[in-house]
Order: sequence, then C-alpha cells, then structure tokens
Amino acid sequence: MTGMWPHINGCTRNSVPLDRRFRVFPELMEDRDYRAAYIGKWHLGEEGPTGRGFDEWVSTDDHGDYTHFLISQSITPDKQNGRFSELAISNLPIELSRPKFLEQHACEFIEKHQRDPFILVVGFVEPHSPYNGPLNDEHPLDQIGLDATATRPESEDIPLRYRLMREWQQAEAVLDRERLPTQLFFGVTPEEYRSIKQRYLGLVTLVDQSIGAVLACLERFGLTENTIVVHTSDHGDSLGAHHLFGKETMFEEATCVPLLVRLPGQRASKTVPHPVSHIDFVPTLLDLLGQPNHLQCAGKSLLPLITEEASERENVFLEWAPNRTKVKKGTKLARRRLVKRALEESTRTIVTPNGWKLCLRDKDLNELYNQKDDPLEMRNLYADRQYASVISHLADEIHRWQESANDKLKV
Repeated sequence: MTGMWPHINGCTRNSVPLDRRFRVFPELMEDRDYRAAYIGKWHLGEEGPTGRGFDEWVSTDDHGDYTHFLISQSITPDKQNGRFSELAISNLPIELSRPKFLEQHACEFIEKHQRDPFILVVGFVEPHSPYNGPLNDEHPLDQIGLDATATRPESEDIPLRYRLMREWQQAEAVLDRERLPTQLFFGVTPEEYRSIKQRYLGLVTLVDQSIGAVLACLERFGLTENTIVVHTSDHGDSLGAHHLFGKETMFEEATCVPLLVRLPGQRASKTVPHPVSHIDFVPTLLDLLGQPNHLQCAGKSLLPLITEEASERENVFLEWAPNRTKVKKGTKLARRRLVKRALEESTRTIVTPNGWKLCLRDKDLNELYNQKDDPLEMRNLYADRQYASVISHLADEIHRWQESANDKLKV
C-alpha cells in the first residue's frame, strides 16, 4: 500500500499502525477525483484505511463490519469477548462466508460508482488456516498431489527457526488430531498433508468464485473495457513442503505469489517468466493510471514488462524481521540461548534472474540454493566451498541494495 520497504515504514509484522507520515496508494496519486474503497483485511492498525486516501472501509477485522453482519444473521459469537474465532468462521455456509461478504460489498460499490473513476481494493483472508471451509470436498482427495519435500526425510540443513516452527506445528498436529479430528490445522503424515491441501484448494476455489462474481459485476455495468484488474497475494503457504505449514520462511512456497494484470482492451496474454518484486506494485499501479511515480516509492513501474517484448531482468530482494514464532515447550533442538537468538533473527534475501537464491541472516544459518538445478530447494549449498565466489558476489549485491535502501541490518 505504501511502495516502501518494511524496515523504512516500520510495518514488519501484522497490526503495526502505519505512521501518518507515510501515504498509502490513493494518497500517492495526483488525480484526486477517484472514489476509493478498501474492503477486507487491513493489518496496518485499528484506525483502518479511511482518511488515508480511502473514502470507505468494509472491515473483516475483529469487531468490524463482518462481525456485525454475522450477528445480524443470528450467528452467536463463540468467544467471550463477543468475537468469532477463525474456526467458527470456517464452519459457516457459503452464503455467510467472508469471500461472499466481500463479493457482495464490492459489487455494491461498483454499482454505486459505475459512473465515477474508482479504486477498489478487495482483501480476502482465505485461503488461510484453519484450512477449513464450505468447499472442503470440492477437489477429489485422490487427485491432490504433494510437494516432493513433504514425503522425504526432514532436512536439518535449514535455519534453526524453521526447525523450531516445524517441531511446534507437529506437536500441535498431534493435539489437534485428538481434539479436532476433522479439522486438523497442521499435519504429520502424508495423508494428513493431502487432506489439508484438499481443504486449502477448496478455500482457493471459494475465493475464485467471489473474484469471478466481482468481474461479472464489472461486465454487467459495462466497465470491463475501462477497468484495470490486478490479482496478487501477500504470501503463500508451505502446505507440508519441507514439513512446514504457513508462511514466515524464505522458501518459494511462502514467498512466491501470483501477480496477474488484466488491461482494458487486452486481447492476448503474456507471461513474464522471471521473478519480479512487490516493491514495484504501487509504482506499476500509478503508471497504469497515468500518474507519476512518487518519491516515497522505493520501486519502479513494471509496465514496460507488461507492454513490451524485451524486458530487463533484475534481482529481487526480500526481507524478514523478528516476529512471534511459536516454540514447543521444553524443546530439545537447541539450548535456550540459541533458541532465543534464532527467534530474533532477521534475513535479507536475493533472488536472481538466473536462478540463485542467497539468504543472509544476522542470527541463524545462511542458505544458498540453485533454483534451476534444485527447484524444490532441498540442497543448501552455503557450506560448499566451491560456491564461495557465488556467495561473495550475491552478498555484495545484497549489501549494495541495503545501502541504496537505507537498511542498517548487519548480515
């Protein structure tokens, strides 16, 4: 929303209020004639996006519009503070689901502002844990494939923080199996991985259906030919790959997400085969709307990649700041001091167009992967001396990027 690196705007985890000094996307536009609405999850503080360039906000956060909607439908909150747990929400029928709620409000906004220039952000929560929803059986279980790393022995040549995550998730899976046999949050066996992925794909289909309905609204009101549509995500999910679930890692399953752009009058599709960065998301939107890039933005427009045949391939940089990683009580993976240190690690990562990925950390194990030869990232090459020159070159690239991005972290 800001076009800034997290280490600059301070939003390095969920629920950190975005400093008022920093503008969000609609505020970065010179053209202020657009009506702007934000519908869905916000994650940048309780004040929400209204007054930050957005005229309207329909919230799915705790005690927000979605909570009030469910109560109006005679659904009783299952938590003592009058809120709904994620598990309770995941058990609702389609007509009461969050995607359907967002779809309906998005279509109402489109109908209301069909004659105005508008910006509409629809932020879906799903697909997300607890990996449960009304379309659990939509995809046949026998057609669900698993990542090869989910069925091979657990690698120990990965950061301690990742191994701590894995240990905690496996311990929770055993508890959940006893408590909630039909709604396992995590898994231990390939059969459990497959069942969870089946439900996850059901949630993806649930979101797909609502996106389809929003696109149908644009068509119904004759707006398809003058509306830019962008579909992307903030993170992926490991879904058993590397024996992990969720995000919070630098593995491709967690960091590589779709970026789909549909332009008015577009008649042919084009695929950009190399990685690009979300830091370029806002500059690209500004360029698509005929607006100049703003000094606040760290990235640049990807429009030349979309419209031109030739494209300059550039490195992509990623960053991780310490967060609230959960640990199994009494873990034996490392001494308490080393556990605490690993949980406080920060990472700076480079992904190159020719397939190298280097992850440098201040307080945990570094990683080097050759994604061309090892697309599943199963062989950490960092300790292999024959790659010393590759590591040196990529580390220099990270440090040059840090200097340009005013990033003081020592890795």
